[in-house]
Amino acid sequence: MGLKQNLHNFKVKNKDKKWLPAFSAIHTFLFMPNETTHNGTHIKAADDLKRTMNTVIMALIPCLIFGMFNAGYQHHLALGDISRASGFLDTIFWSWDNLVIGLWKVLPLIIVSYGVGLLIEVVFAVIKGHEVEEGYLVTGMLVPLIVPIDIPLWMLSVAVIFGVVIGKEVFGGTGMNILNPALTIRAFLFFAYPTWMSGDKVWVHGAVESAGTPDAISGETILGSLAQNQEVAHSVMDMFYGIIPGSVGETSTLLILLGGLFLIFSKIGSWRIMLSATVGALVMGLIFNLAVDSGWILEGSKFYGLMSTTWWHHLLIGGFAFGAVYMATDPVTASQTNKGKWIYGFLIGFISIMIRVFNPAYPEGVMLAILLMNVFAPTIDHYVVQGNVKRRLKRLKTKTA
Repeated sequence: MGLKQNLHNFKVKNKDKKWLPAFSAIHTFLFMPNETTHNGTHIKAADDLKRTMNTVIMALIPCLIFGMFNAGYQHHLALGDISRASGFLDTIFWSWDNLVIGLWKVLPLIIVSYGVGLLIEVVFAVIKGHEVEEGYLVTGMLVPLIVPIDIPLWMLSVAVIFGVVIGKEVFGGTGMNILNPALTIRAFLFFAYPTWMSGDKVWVHGAVESAGTPDAISGETILGSLAQNQEVAHSVMDMFYGIIPGSVGETSTLLILLGGLFLIFSKIGSWRIMLSATVGALVMGLIFNLAVDSGWILEGSKFYGLMSTTWWHHLLIGGFAFGAVYMATDPVTASQTNKGKWIYGFLIGFISIMIRVFNPAYPEGVMLAILLMNVFAPTIDHYVVQGNVKRRLKRLKTKTA
């Protein structure tokens, strides 16, 4: 008899024990579910919640590894230790020193994110007496990719506790939450610790901290520069490849695009949401460009820098691409109907660029836009369903007349 079966039998014998959910969490992590349906099944498939979560994590791994290299690269570049990389395959970027620096800073974020988040999940499972669910597997990986690399670990711990408890557990756990837990954590950090979450500077490893500020900083991110009407030194290809300052997982549009295609191919991510969010962002960007070209917005005005940004460049800077691919497509908090997904995604893209332009203090607006549409997703689906019902009743009356 194998180890898996012995552990399963142990679970069955101790099914009434209060501590069993904590043991089940380890069993679930090590093995695929041991429960199978016996009758009345309509769809037979090999996928389950754990496989779904693991597939999303696999789509995130390239962004994580690239982000580690980029963190070290931006560190050495800001100190003047290296020259600017000439391209995506430049050995200056893919050096071992860059990876070590990035790993040194990113790995603790991952450990804290998973450690604290899963601990809260286990505590609630023990209190409520249910199995530990796999929903936090993806959230735990998303969080380190969307927060500033120099955020204090205690702040991250507090935010994770808030996000898991308020963003998910109070609604009933995985599958019941109306807000994306990772974005809830990000929003809490932004509003609770705004000076640490501005995200408009380049982090430098090992610098001396000054009073009330993160580690020493040098230079601006692209969004930070544009928000202050400054010129951007990075080329379009730098933006596309991701050799630019930014949060760990958000910089490489190329890898995010490949990850999105992988999620679409595996039928986990909705291509309707990704495409409509892109269209919404392009439309809003084009409207702002037309406003500048028509003379409504004068050079030197407060919003000129981001408004005059070429409309399709908005897809390459900041966290828009990452949010549209990995956050907006969350199957729990997104719209469920096909027509609703088009509306939901379009509004996310449209509102993201609007917040980015009109709020210079927070030029990255995709996270807030997704949270806003998370709240309205059930309403969108409601009206889509009611519209379908009315059309069917109308057709029925026409046929019976």
